[in-house]
Amino acid sequence: MEKVLVLGATGGTGKALVQELIARGIGVIAFGRNKEALDHLTQELGNPEKMELALGDVFHWESIREAAKTATMIFQASNVPYHEMATKSLLLAESVMKAAEANSHKVVFVDGVYVYGPNPGYAVEETYIRKPNSKKGIIRIEMEKLIFSSRWKQSKSLIVRLPDYYGPTSKNSYLNPTLEGLALGKPSLFIGDTKVKREYIYLPDAVKMILNVAFKDSSYGRNWNLPGQTISAREIVKITKQITGKSAFLIPIGKITLMIAGIFDTFLREVVEMMYLTKDPLVLSGVQYEREIGNIPKTPFYIGLKETFEFIRSNKRK
Repeated sequence: MEKVLVLGATGGTGKALVQELIARGIGVIAFGRNKEALDHLTQELGNPEKMELALGDVFHWESIREAAKTATMIFQASNVPYHEMATKSLLLAESVMKAAEANSHKVVFVDGVYVYGPNPGYAVEETYIRKPNSKKGIIRIEMEKLIFSSRWKQSKSLIVRLPDYYGPTSKNSYLNPTLEGLALGKPSLFIGDTKVKREYIYLPDAVKMILNVAFKDSSYGRNWNLPGQTISAREIVKITKQITGKSAFLIPIGKITLMIAGIFDTFLREVVEMMYLTKDPLVLSGVQYEREIGNIPKTPFYIGLKETFEFIRSNKRK
């Protein structure tokens, strides 16, 4: 039976990957550093027969190697805290690749759009020149070079790049705090201009595409852009009213406010350099995916937001 290792299985993307893998009948080894969180994941998913648990640290490549011994593929969905990306991203990639090399595994890295820099005025394909304008983007380029380095002889890797995401399992996206407030009928903070359309991908759509790419041998050795759909915060508010029947109120946060708030909050301090993505957002092209894989799933925002709100409210009651 096919079996894969999911690093960061208790995080937003990791959990969505685990759910989709189990739905496809694929065995999963859920890897995390917190036993309580892993146990909670098992209970939340109904104690699936096709899931095993592995406790370990993604920065210790030996623990990944041991956990992956019976697997054929590794999905790297571990989240590095935003304010630690610059110092830990390369260490994490090195650890995962060493483990994959030791076991001759395929490895799939889930990453973002920082490598591409500012919006060029058209949807960006995987071949678009790398010209980041942030320190995180520069680090991401170094990470990409490490992942695709010729030093790895026994393993194969690929990178899937997602825009900002949302969905029932979403935890660490720009949009998530906004949606939590909207779901509960509270005034919500929104980073950026509420009139600007930005690209978001619904996580259940994203993981379907990630797996479709991962289980195609010709996908490896490359980047894959997985596009979402564009919408403004004002449009999200309108849809929210359709779903909940109640008016919603957003409080936009700009760069100056973030800079002031960043004096007291490390996360917000780091977000400041990424504000360019909120003013003139970059959009991903799905041409490569459509050409080599097939149709891009696009859950309507009404459905995606409704399911996300229901999840948030049900968990708030627990």
